[in-house]
Amino acid sequence: MTRSEHDVLIIGGGVAGLTLALELAETRRVTLLRPASDDHGASRWAQGGIAAVLSPQDDIQAHVADTLDAGDGLCDEATVRFAVTQGPAAIDWLIGLGVPFTPDANPQAPYPFHLTREGGHGARRVIHAADATGRALIDTLLSHVRAHPAILLHQDVNAIELIADSVGHCRGAYCLTADNQLTALLATDTVLATGGASGLFRHTTSPIPACGEGMIMAAELGAELMNLEFQQFHPTCLYDPTGSPFLISEALRGEGGVLRNLDGQRFMPAIDPRAELAPRDIVARAIDAEMQRDHSPHVLLDMTHLPARTVRELFPTIHAHCLERGWDITCGPIPVVPAAHYSCGGVATDHHGASQVPHLYAIGEVACTGLHGANRMASNSLLECLVFARATAQALRHPEPRSSAPLQAVSFGGEGRVDSAMIAELMGRVREVMSRNAGIVRHDAGLEEAASALQVLRRQCQTLWHRHLPSVELCSLWRAVCLAELTVKAARRRRESRGLHFNRDCLGHAPGPAQASHSYLNRSCSVDAS
Repeated sequence: MTRSEHDVLIIGGGVAGLTLALELAETRRVTLLRPASDDHGASRWAQGGIAAVLSPQDDIQAHVADTLDAGDGLCDEATVRFAVTQGPAAIDWLIGLGVPFTPDANPQAPYPFHLTREGGHGARRVIHAADATGRALIDTLLSHVRAHPAILLHQDVNAIELIADSVGHCRGAYCLTADNQLTALLATDTVLATGGASGLFRHTTSPIPACGEGMIMAAELGAELMNLEFQQFHPTCLYDPTGSPFLISEALRGEGGVLRNLDGQRFMPAIDPRAELAPRDIVARAIDAEMQRDHSPHVLLDMTHLPARTVRELFPTIHAHCLERGWDITCGPIPVVPAAHYSCGGVATDHHGASQVPHLYAIGEVACTGLHGANRMASNSLLECLVFARATAQALRHPEPRSSAPLQAVSFGGEGRVDSAMIAELMGRVREVMSRNAGIVRHDAGLEEAASALQVLRRQCQTLWHRHLPSVELCSLWRAVCLAELTVKAARRRRESRGLHFNRDCLGHAPGPAQASHSYLNRSCSVDAS
């Protein structure tokens, strides 16, 4: 095994990781691991935009109130206020970098860039780059990262386990190179920006979704995980069983798009006074109920109220993509279905990304800051990435001395590599169990069935992890089954229906104050799922 020394090691190259790298590189040397799969991660596929108080007709308190309402009683109000207050400065920073946000063509507009409205927001406050905001952010940030002399960018290295020492500090990461050679990247500070856990489910809004690898790697060192039961399903993913996943932005509904069942009837106004602009958990459950009632594989999203030219101007990427698949959104409705989209839980951190493990930080979707509570409001995700990455950079500009204690041994080893077909088959079983029993609507019997099935799968995967040579795919499988088991455990413990956790056997909120979020310390992943 080779070794190398690094100052700050950032694992993950989405918006959070790239932002941190740029903000920190003025004072410290940064090593950024951004494997090729990050080009297909959640950040690049974000379409809608970034929520921030930018219009003079909007205000901080309104954004805070909307976020608290969407979070269904489990947001941390101080965190929400921190994120919302820091949002405008983060947008100004992006504009300074040259992100091509869509201008407002109206000369009387109160803000120079076009602002749209999405579910849960009481005002137009979502700034965007047409309908491909994530791609615009990634392209701009990545170009600056590549040009920065203090940033070492690795695109052929994958982290498979964090390095711990005998006093419990994080000391970097064990990684695999493109030719499967093991290398230890020792670092003063390590930051996880590895994304969420939508890959635990069969249908997602991303072609190569994360499976919670970073969450479990942190937990193995003793970091706290929180709110794992709150997995968000985006209400509208294009329904195309033969094609790859494709998100249909909430901004379409923000511009007046309506949801209809297969008989052409609009159903959201009867469910919530906000109709299609209700928070995502409400809309996703309504679509799921409509599909169950009609035994239909999807519902319809109708944009035909807008002139064709307006649709093409506001949503060029979505229009072109749907056209390639045989649907013209200017002429008729398109089929949509909910899909796993965003993890509201993750590694518990403070406002500066710090976990409970010394020298280990987490930012973006892998982290749980308290911003989202039981349900994330639309376009607060990129806001979170930007605000907490910038705050973490401030904290890391003045590093604490790192430990010199001996390193702990690795948890993997053995001989021979596991056949990729076997890994794919086991991952498919994990996703099938989670999709069937821990999806949009849950019930006690299904969660009990999932716990039993995942316990068997974890033991099988644990044997593979300890007896065979490591691979990126095996790492993902092992961490996925561990996190799936913890997620089901969290869902079984929450004896109420709140936000994204809807249990038919526990309808309504528990009496009294909001049930506290459960936390987990999981060094060995040998979970007691009782």
